[in-house]
Amino acid sequence: MAAWDEVDRLAQAVVAVGAEIGLPFVAAQSDIGDAAPMADRAGRPYAERMPWVSSAPNYWLNRGLALRASFLHAARVFAEPIWFADDRLHSWRPTDALAAIDCTGVTRQFGFAAALIVPVHLPGGQVGVVLWVASEPVDIAAIFTAQAERLFALAYRFLAAHREAASSRARPQPGQLSAREAQCVRWAAAGKTNAEIGTILTLSVSTVRFHLRNAAEKLGATTRARMIQIATGHGFLGPDA
Repeated sequence: MAAWDEVDRLAQAVVAVGAEIGLPFVAAQSDIGDAAPMADRAGRPYAERMPWVSSAPNYWLNRGLALRASFLHAARVFAEPIWFADDRLHSWRPTDALAAIDCTGVTRQFGFAAALIVPVHLPGGQVGVVLWVASEPVDIAAIFTAQAERLFALAYRFLAAHREAASSRARPQPGQLSAREAQCVRWAAAGKTNAEIGTILTLSVSTVRFHLRNAAEKLGATTRARMIQIATGHGFLGPDA
């Protein structure tokens, strides 16, 4: 229970800092690929205890929001803090990744005058996000300059703690792959068949199957595609694999 106590404490800190810096509306999702809202140990959405703009009550019940919202798309393609104002996204540095995202209509649709968006890219390819929002004009550029690093650290701690607490009751953590298992998975990720992998690594097809089966078991995967996805997210398929 201590892990969940820490998640709850961090959730309170996320709300408190928003009120402190003039961005009082808060939303968080530890996995934006999950249609279900981020929930506590009892299954209660954290959104229920986080203030949100009045124009969108119970927004977490909208299952399609994560697929449509431009802020969440920005979190998928950019891993640094972002600020929003005047229908545009900005960060510490100019980047085409944000310039290409259309945010026109965000203020009209959601009532956001300004926002600070913190993507959190977690192990296993999981992407989360914490949003701090104002419904009235604020000097968001100045807030970003003063607070982005602090909020980045807080958001990462919050969502990483939630992922660990939730994962501990749902699934085991992936094990360490051997060098040969990682090689086989890397070539599988490149689209090679078992026979082709065997030729490349001078192994029999049955040995390739053995290594891939072991890798899948260690990663908790039941399909080849899922094995590759997990291995990629956990950094097993780097250039030295």
